[in-house]
Amino acid sequence: MPTLTWIGKEKVVNHHLEVPYRVLEHRYGYRADNAEDKSFTGSGNMIIHGDNLEALKALLPEYEGRVKCIYIDPPYNTGNEGWVYNDNVNHPKIQKWLGEVVGKQEEDFTRHDKWLCMMYPRLRLLQRLLSEDGAIFISIDDNEQAHLKMVCDEIFGVRNFVAQFIWQKRKGGGNDSSFVATDHEYILAYIKRKELQEKWRIDYDEEYLKRYKFEDEIGKYYYDTLSRPGLNNPIIYDVVCPDGSIIKDGTWQISKATFEKELSDGNVDFIKNKQGGYTVVKKVRIPNEGKVIRSILTNSTNKNSADEMGAIFGNKKEFSTPKPVELLKSMLDLVADPNSIILDSFAGSGTTAHAVLNLNKKDGGNRKFILVEMEDYADSITAERVRRVINGYADTEGTGGCFDFYELGDTLFNADGTLNETVGEDRIREYIYYTETKQHLSRKREAANCYLLDTWNGVAYYFYYERGKETTLTYDKLSIIKQKAERYIVYADTCTIDKDYLNEKSIIFKKIPRDIQKF
Repeated sequence: MPTLTWIGKEKVVNHHLEVPYRVLEHRYGYRADNAEDKSFTGSGNMIIHGDNLEALKALLPEYEGRVKCIYIDPPYNTGNEGWVYNDNVNHPKIQKWLGEVVGKQEEDFTRHDKWLCMMYPRLRLLQRLLSEDGAIFISIDDNEQAHLKMVCDEIFGVRNFVAQFIWQKRKGGGNDSSFVATDHEYILAYIKRKELQEKWRIDYDEEYLKRYKFEDEIGKYYYDTLSRPGLNNPIIYDVVCPDGSIIKDGTWQISKATFEKELSDGNVDFIKNKQGGYTVVKKVRIPNEGKVIRSILTNSTNKNSADEMGAIFGNKKEFSTPKPVELLKSMLDLVADPNSIILDSFAGSGTTAHAVLNLNKKDGGNRKFILVEMEDYADSITAERVRRVINGYADTEGTGGCFDFYELGDTLFNADGTLNETVGEDRIREYIYYTETKQHLSRKREAANCYLLDTWNGVAYYFYYERGKETTLTYDKLSIIKQKAERYIVYADTCTIDKDYLNEKSIIFKKIPRDIQKF
């Protein structure tokens, strides 16, 4: 498979592994029924303020492999944007490119390299967060579409590519280009493992249903003529009509056996024609699985999104380039079941959360949203929009709901590699359990077995740690192991037990912090 190469790629291919792990600091909770209560809501809805590379890394311990739908609307790299991402890539060449404002194309011929260096590690982390049957949708335009497609083929797999939707972002309008007035953008769609995802279907709209003019005890249908004269390879047989007359050597679109079965099932009718004979027709019924989505999306435009933002914020231009709620709903409808987790790591004005809340209100679902926004308007625009959608705005009734707002906190490890004990023992325990099992630590700590993290696949994991003290695993201290398991992994500062004895008891000792993995 062809792959894309750019300046700096070799330095960012594994950069997502080098990104420091930061904890998430809860700032406040917001709930529709009590806006004054700022405590943790526990709703699962999250808005995170901070660089999305570090935020995505912070989400891994709890959410790796759990996110059903990802939608992102990254910078399009038009040359007129001012995107700044503080990626701490330890190489002078990358340092020069990243963390700077991108110039216009005629002024900066490396802007595509910069954009790819910014996107690549983020896409790698998004791929890890996606569930096995989950899907990712990425909005883009012509500036980086070709590059993005090749990078996504590499990260998600070309066989997991589903479609490149064309979104008609406006209808008509001014002459804004010396060559072509561009009325569309793209949405690239991939599935983590295509074989695990059901085929995408959407509900039928009223316009589509108009063709189904007739109805019987089975349901609605329309007629399609079975006769197909002029075919290159005709299917020819006689058909007996209700009055006993015979259509000799008729040319049909289905075999005789299929015709007889459809006739027996009540799906074939004979309609009198003007010549006094019969026209043979089949009842075409509405497919139970829904309508196949088309690759050209025309159900919403930029004007819709501008009107939505105007209604929410009182006709103020609070955000210049939001996506329409209906466009996001089109994507969510394809893959996000009522209990899905939906992630948007380039959250902008918060359209994704708006679409999630609308869907939950419509069908009583329990979808969760996670938004990440690095800009300072994460609270004043992104979260504020969500608050107004929850409470209601203009003539629109509120959806209800709640969310928690976070900032990126300290790193788990200090610069010298030691544990940053200020982040709290609970977060250290969660991190270690995740690095060992790739599972989220949900077990509550018990006083009688306080050093146990949890058990997984027959292994019990212990973290023998006390802040400000050095812990030593001795023969006597083996008493901390209270959970019977096939094997044991015990973290401590030091160990004085003979290795042969540890092997005999199926115990693996790991030293704090040296043996704590970094992911």
